[in-house]
Amino acid sequence: MAIYNTLPVYKVSYDFLVDIFNYTKHFSQEYKYTVGESLKKETIEMITNIYRANSSQSKHTLLQSARENLEVIRLYLRLIKDLKQINLEKFIVLNEKIESVSKQLAAWQKSSA
Repeated sequence: MAIYNTLPVYKVSYDFLVDIFNYTKHFSQEYKYTVGESLKKETIEMITNIYRANSSQSKHTLLQSARENLEVIRLYLRLIKDLKQINLEKFIVLNEKIESVSKQLAAWQKSSA
């Protein structure tokens, strides 16, 4: 078992979370406390599932939960882009990080099966 904070998937997820916190503080008030808070909560839940999977003997269920969190995060990202709360450049940066997390989680889940 690797130390969770040295895992590449954890590092990218954490960087993504920091970006989300930085971006959501600039959302309009209408979206800051609805979509913004939901996005932060879902991202924290995903990181928690990554941590738990790293600590667990039975990783499959936790990795599946993290991947489900990731899909919800993708939905929120698309929504905030469509609501013009982030520009295309920020959306691309966030999407690249999410894609990296997605690939890493898929590979981890495959190797732990």
